[in-house]
Amino acid sequence: MLAVSDLEIRVGARLLMSGVSFRVGAGDKIGLVGRNGAGKTTLTKVLAGDLQPSDGAITRSGELGYLPQDPRTGDPEELARTRILNARGLGDLQAGISQATEEMASSDPAVAEKAMRRFGRLTERFEGIGGYAAEAQAAVIASNLSLPDRILDQPLKTLSGGQRRRIELARILFSDADTMILDEPTNHLDADSVVWLREFLKGYKGGLIVISHDVELVGETVNRVFYLDANRQLIDVYNMGWKHYQRQRVADEERRKKERANAEKKASALQQQAAKFGAKASKAASAHQMQARAEKLLSGLEAVRQVDRVANIRFPKPSPCGKTPLMASSLSKSYGALEIFAGVDLAIDRGSKVVVLGLNGAGKTTLLRILAGVDKSDTGQIEPGHGLKIGYYAQEHENLDVERSVLENMMSAAPNLNATEARKVLGSFLFTGDDVLKPAKVLSGGEKTRLSLATLVVSSANVLLLDEPTNNLDPASRDEILGALAHYEGAVVLVSHDEGAVQALNPERVLLLPDGVEDIWNKDYLDLITLA
Repeated sequence: MLAVSDLEIRVGARLLMSGVSFRVGAGDKIGLVGRNGAGKTTLTKVLAGDLQPSDGAITRSGELGYLPQDPRTGDPEELARTRILNARGLGDLQAGISQATEEMASSDPAVAEKAMRRFGRLTERFEGIGGYAAEAQAAVIASNLSLPDRILDQPLKTLSGGQRRRIELARILFSDADTMILDEPTNHLDADSVVWLREFLKGYKGGLIVISHDVELVGETVNRVFYLDANRQLIDVYNMGWKHYQRQRVADEERRKKERANAEKKASALQQQAAKFGAKASKAASAHQMQARAEKLLSGLEAVRQVDRVANIRFPKPSPCGKTPLMASSLSKSYGALEIFAGVDLAIDRGSKVVVLGLNGAGKTTLLRILAGVDKSDTGQIEPGHGLKIGYYAQEHENLDVERSVLENMMSAAPNLNATEARKVLGSFLFTGDDVLKPAKVLSGGEKTRLSLATLVVSSANVLLLDEPTNNLDPASRDEILGALAHYEGAVVLVSHDEGAVQALNPERVLLLPDGVEDIWNKDYLDLITLA
C-alpha cells in the first residue's frame, strides 16, 4: 500500500534523512517514534504527498487517509457532518436530500414537483451506495470522539481547533482508507475517546503509521517500530511490539557502549606501545602494525547513540504588577444561535493559579482567546489591572507567523532582543544553527510548541494563559514544562487534558464551563481533567 525506495528529505540545505526504504502493507501497524524535531512529521507529510522528497520514490496504492497535526482543510462553510460523510461521497448527497425535502413542502407546485423528482434521484443514489448504513457508522464514530449533533450541525468555521481536529479524525476513520497516517491522533481527545480509538486501531485491517506520545496507544496497537534517532537515522524494527522494542533498544545500547569501551581500552594500549616502539628503527614495522590494528578496532565499532537533547524550558520572571492584574465580568459568547458560555466572572490575582475545566466544546479555548484579547466577547468586559502583561500560549499556535522564520518570530515577540540574544534563547529550546532560519510553517507540532514557549520566556509576562501547553511534546520535553509550571512565580490560567500539568500547577481555584461556576480547587476535580 506504501512502498518507499531510497528516500531523501531535505529542509532547505539541511539533510534530514537519506537512504530510507520500507514497505507498509495490510496489517502493518507502525509506531513512528523519536524526539521532537527529529523529522517524524516531515516524513509523514512526504509520505502523504503534502511535501515532495529531495530524492527517491514513493508508491501509493489504494486510498490513503492522513491526519496532520494542524488540519486546515475543508470548506469553512461546510457542515461538520457533511465533511465527515463526504469521505465516502455521501455528505453532499445527504445535504441535497435535506434541501429537496424542505422544498417539497413549497406552496409553489412547480418548485415542489421539481424537488420531489430530485429527492427521488438523490435517495436512489444514496441507497445504492449503502448510505443509510454508512451514515449510522459515521454517527457511531462521531459519538465515540465526543462529537454530538450540535457540533456536527455547525459550519466548520465556527468550531474550535480541537473540534476541527476531531472532525478530521472522524472523517479519516470513516473513510475506510487502505492506509492511515495519523500524527498525534489523541490530541484533543478525552479519556473515553482515547480508549475507544485504541480499540478501533487494534481492529483496523489496513496499514497504519502513527506518531503519538501516548505510550499506551503505541504499546497496544503497533507491531512494528520506526525509530528516528538523534543521528537522523531511521531504524526499522520488524515484527516487534513496542515494549519488546524498548527493551531491545536499551540492551543494544548497553552492548554498544561496552564494546566501544573495551575496544577503546585495547586500542589505547596498542597506540601507547606503538609510540614506544616507534622511537626505535628496528621496531618501526611492529609499531606500524600496532597502530593499524588500533585503527581497525575503532573503525569497526557501531556508533553509540547520541543522547537526545531536551529543551530547557523555564517561564519568565514576571514583571511587577498590581494586586489583581486581570479581571473579567459578565463574559458571554455565542456562535449564531448556539450559546457557548454566559455570565463568566473572573479575577486573576498576582501569582494566582486557576485551571479551567469543561467538556469539549464548553468554550475553554474561546475564553482564553477573549482574555488574551484575540477574540471579543458578546457581552461583558475585560478590565486590565496595573502593570498587566499577558503571555498567551495558543494550542493551535496562532500566535506564530508561519511565513516568517523561527528567528523572526522570536525577535518580533521581544523587540528588545538582538539576534545574538534571540539565538541564545532559541538554542535552549533546541533551535540551533540554520534551524533558526527555517520558516515556521515547516515546523512540526512539537517544534511549534517549543517556539511558542520560547516567545513566552522572553515576554516577562505576569499572567500566563496556557491552552494545552503539553500537546505534541515528547515525554522529556513534557517533564520540562511540568517543572516550569511548578516554579513559575506569576499568575496562570490553564486549560489542559493533562492531569500531570494540572498537578504541577497546583491550582488554588477551578472555573467550570459553560456555567462559569468558580470553586476552590480540591483533588476530586482531578477525575474531571481527562474527561474535560
